[in-house]
Amino acid sequence: MRFPKVARIRQSFPRPRVGDVEAAVREECRRPEIRSRLRPGMRVAITAGSRGISDIPAILRALVRVVREAGASPFVVPAMGSHGGATAEGQVEVLRSLGVTEEAVGAPVRSSMETVEIGRTPSGVPVYMDRLASEADGVILVGRIKPHTDFHAEIESGLLKMAAIGLGKHRGALTLHALGVEGIRDHMVEAGRLVFGSGKVLFGVGLVENAYEETAILEAVPPEEILPRERRLLEEARRLAPALPVEEMDVLFVDELGKNYSGTGMDTNVIGRFRIPGVEEPKSPRAKYVIVSDLSEASHGNALGVGLADFTTRRLFEKIDFRATNENVLTSTFVERGKIPMVMGSDREALESAMRCNWGVPPEETRFVRIPNTLHLRELYLSENLLDEALASGRVEVVEGPRDMDFDEDGYLVPFGVSPGTGERVGVSPGDDDGYHGGE
Repeated sequence: MRFPKVARIRQSFPRPRVGDVEAAVREECRRPEIRSRLRPGMRVAITAGSRGISDIPAILRALVRVVREAGASPFVVPAMGSHGGATAEGQVEVLRSLGVTEEAVGAPVRSSMETVEIGRTPSGVPVYMDRLASEADGVILVGRIKPHTDFHAEIESGLLKMAAIGLGKHRGALTLHALGVEGIRDHMVEAGRLVFGSGKVLFGVGLVENAYEETAILEAVPPEEILPRERRLLEEARRLAPALPVEEMDVLFVDELGKNYSGTGMDTNVIGRFRIPGVEEPKSPRAKYVIVSDLSEASHGNALGVGLADFTTRRLFEKIDFRATNENVLTSTFVERGKIPMVMGSDREALESAMRCNWGVPPEETRFVRIPNTLHLRELYLSENLLDEALASGRVEVVEGPRDMDFDEDGYLVPFGVSPGTGERVGVSPGDDDGYHGGE
């Protein structure tokens, strides 16, 4: 079968960034409406989530210093719902993997899965809070604001989610997820508002990252202002998010699936698929077929999101830890994302199968896009027939090609950044300060 020729291209994205995050935290906390909330003798819980937020150790370390300088006693609490195997020890280990330790931030890390019910929403849904946080004199919420991978709304993933689900621990996460999309979209906002109105939250620190995984915006927000401010910061997050340079393709090939790239393994906003019954699919991008080739080592066998693809490989299939995957899928309740797509013997076989099913399109004319994962979209491969559309975006340059696709002896595509035949690294060098990490 003849495959389309592909060109390696590089995208540029808007790049506002905070140069010194620790200084930015201190400056934000000097504002009178923030500083006045910290009083001597207080015990203050600072939240830390399970997502790989850029600069999170430095941000927490700065907050710890601010709290201590006010004469209060800080400690860090994991706020990650049921992640970390829904155990106190597992959640500490998740934080350690992110560089968040007592030594790194300068304060104790206290973990418990115990919760207290702090009230009920207008719809009657119970709202839970981490017991240690509830016993503190105040809580500082820290969270990244970004588009959600399950729905689109005015409030998606951010400080309200951290308050309702993160601080709610396993019990709070299950309560809201059991209500489906309505639970994590609508009831989550109600629950978050109740947490903010409890008097426990001193303020939130909202973070927005650019497409280079750098902190672009950092704001300290009083609890009564979090809801309207999060709406506006979500708009900024959408504007800065990485995206594909084309809207419509026949085949989208994803080298690697992983929890380190997205909570759903593959970011649904990048591939254009939710696969949740009753939820309308994103209008763009649109891919007829999605192929996922491998599972990241950092996922430890958790292949949540493999069901978003139409084809996968035996290589990925043999790495799946079904217990870890099933537990994660059942907690989310979105079972379509855990289903196994057609398993092919190699990348070549998967591509041939997708092109065979691409009605009326000669294989060599396939509209083809290849990305290393759904987080790193700085460099990718496009079929020759998509170049004009991509170049018209004004943020694309051609780095190499077009040329034939390169497969190894087992039928798998040569990894990103590796020169065919020599095995040498090409393209972005480790020292380049462009924020692209080539499939780490």
